[in-house]
Amino acid sequence: MNGRKINYIRVSLTDRCNLRCIYCMPEEGISKKEHHEIIRHEDILKILKASAFLGIDKVRFTGGEPLIVKNIDRLIHEASRINGIEDIAITTNGILLNSMAGELKKAGLKRVNISLDSLKEDKFRKITRGGNIQDVLQAIEKCINLGIKPVKINSVLIKGINDDEISDLIRLTKELPVHVRFIELMPIGEGMNYYETGFISSDQVLSEQKELVPLNSNEGSTASLFKLPNSKGTVGFISPLSCKFCRNCNRIRLTSTGTIKPCLHSDTEYDLKKYLESEIGLISELKEIIYNKPAEHNLENDGKSSSKREMFEIGG
Repeated sequence: MNGRKINYIRVSLTDRCNLRCIYCMPEEGISKKEHHEIIRHEDILKILKASAFLGIDKVRFTGGEPLIVKNIDRLIHEASRINGIEDIAITTNGILLNSMAGELKKAGLKRVNISLDSLKEDKFRKITRGGNIQDVLQAIEKCINLGIKPVKINSVLIKGINDDEISDLIRLTKELPVHVRFIELMPIGEGMNYYETGFISSDQVLSEQKELVPLNSNEGSTASLFKLPNSKGTVGFISPLSCKFCRNCNRIRLTSTGTIKPCLHSDTEYDLKKYLESEIGLISELKEIIYNKPAEHNLENDGKSSSKREMFEIGG
């Protein structure tokens, strides 16, 4: 643990997605897993209860795309009733969010992160291989109107593809109460196809955005925060390579097949399925996993992630 307080679990509900983003998902899609390979919702809830007993109070449901999963509203509702769980969020591409946001908030959803790598319809369609940007923009507006706070917008920057829109994305925070977060492209999975020529460091972007004023970041936050003068939102930079944040990392990850990844970029995973029938055994195994969470990743030395999984299998 290295003195870190681990209080956050990210739960990947599926590795499937309704988009095929160029840095994440193969164009042809992926082979569908058998039903028995995917962990059931009741087992996810068992793991969340054990996690809460050990001090985890934040849950984020991810994918793939979590909103394609049947009964996600019921899962969120049940998770919100677990003693100790105080914060439930999702990371989504936003395509289905507009029609679902109201019910998800009623179920107990507190926060949303929405992927948006371009504000131009044709470019958005090209990056996502078929997505309709209007669906995402409507979802952002819906979440703001519902009072979901904060609404975070995640943009993966790739040189030559969307780096010409950085200023436009930042300007969203001027009039909207959104938090735009730029994420450095990582050398994992499909991202390897763009990494050598497409990587842009956060420092490079900041050197060109002179208007941004630094803010104090929350402890455990992965983002360095900034703000335009008199803006309603903030701008964040997530820099796992150029400024890695391992010493503040407060999270573990549960995959859709029931394994725990204590570090996103490690090849180490622990199968929890054999402990699901014993609450004491499950708590004991999770405690050991958390205690032995790796001190740091080695992306900057290895030049690629050591993870054996693609990004869509982990949920970021």
